[in-house]
Amino acid sequence: VQLQASGGGLVQAGGSLRLSCVASRSDFVINGVEWHRQAPGKQRDVVATVTSGDRTVYGDSVKGRFTISRDNAKNTVYLQMNSLKPEDTAVYYCRVDGNYYSDSGEINVLRTNWGQGTQVTVSS
Repeated sequence: VQLQASGGGLVQAGGSLRLSCVASRSDFVINGVEWHRQAPGKQRDVVATVTSGDRTVYGDSVKGRFTISRDNAKNTVYLQMNSLKPEDTAVYYCRVDGNYYSDSGEINVLRTNWGQGTQVTVSS
């Protein structure tokens, strides 16, 4: 199962963006989700996570501004980003824990690889 990220772009400080990651299988059931980001010259940081039980955890720098969610009807995960700051500039990546059933009825539980990422640039 592959993930296709989109929604990044150039936005002014204070603006909003919504990032999406779509799973390549329409029957893929999304459970846990992770969004990470990596700015140039910096290590990758956790932005937000949500578990299968809907427990969410946000990085300190994005609390109150970002919202993580998933929509299994669209096999898509989202990261709503409001009140963006220049320090939010980075490439954003998603990864998903989920499952699907093969034609034989066998359940396949897996964690996807990181998607290709989407660039977010916030100007001051």
